[in-house]
Amino acid sequence: MKKINVAIIGFGLSGRYLQAPFFETNPDFQLKMVVTSQQALQETYPHVTRADSLSDVLTDASIDLVSISSPNNTHFDYARQSLLAGKHVLVEKPFTVTVAEAETLVSLAAAQKRHLFVFQNRRFDSDFLTVKKVIESGSLGDLLRYEARFDRFKPLLNVKKWKETSAAGNGILYDLGAHLIDQSIGLFGAPQAVWGEIYTQREGSSIEDAFDLRLDYGKLKVQLSASLLMREPTPRYLVQGTKGTFVKYGIDVQEDHLKAGMLPGDPGFGIESADFQGRVNTEIEGLGFRGKVETLPGNWQLLFQNIADVLLRDGEALIRLEEVLGQMRVIEGVVSA
Repeated sequence: MKKINVAIIGFGLSGRYLQAPFFETNPDFQLKMVVTSQQALQETYPHVTRADSLSDVLTDASIDLVSISSPNNTHFDYARQSLLAGKHVLVEKPFTVTVAEAETLVSLAAAQKRHLFVFQNRRFDSDFLTVKKVIESGSLGDLLRYEARFDRFKPLLNVKKWKETSAAGNGILYDLGAHLIDQSIGLFGAPQAVWGEIYTQREGSSIEDAFDLRLDYGKLKVQLSASLLMREPTPRYLVQGTKGTFVKYGIDVQEDHLKAGMLPGDPGFGIESADFQGRVNTEIEGLGFRGKVETLPGNWQLLFQNIADVLLRDGEALIRLEEVLGQMRVIEGVVSA
């Protein structure tokens, strides 16, 4: 069966660590080209061609899929050019800066008969997969409250100047917020109403670095928060139902494993320490139960395999573009409020 020839635009955190290893280890893909000025590309992947610009990729007829891992404000234009060149496209989150841009790309992909994907890899985090399984089991009863946080302690400003520049598409809501909102929409669909506040906590920062969001689903209330000045770990997820509560600390380890040189498929890859297992306190068939819940392995490979299944085997996308548009509507609604 034909391999999917891939070109990555950008070789930063996402392109180098979160994507290239998966394209390299999945037999359905062939990583052929990367647009970057970094010599580290040849050191890590000597068989991959280094390109100077997007035009080098678009004029190469052998490239099937363009993965855009460049700065946020380039996503729309690079994706538009790639679709017009007849390429399938994978876009790092945030998908675009505005809803209008997102809708334009979705329409263009349909007109070009090309597939368009968004890199919402944290749908396949170990902790989120575990939370999803607990919710779907029904063991908590009717859901009343879902809380998710994405906290870090990074008091120093990002050394990547573009990430600290006050510009459209920058800031924590487009970065970490895109993941939390996507997870919530993946679980519960589009909210009935949204309230949100984005603000700055770090001294000298020119971008927002914290937020609090409230997504209203009627009886179910969803609270999403993030901060770059949270030194003490807080619960990553808290789910409250009419029968019980589930609490989960810790965060998926795939990013750390990849940056440490591990590859997808290596022994222990994506498996977190048992110290971070979630706890549930609920009622099962009339009996009270309180105990630990084993964390499922993180598996970002599911996203890449799904892309391959869509392109090669007429599979159905796990992350629907309508859900991504819903995510963009939440972000834009909060930013413009």
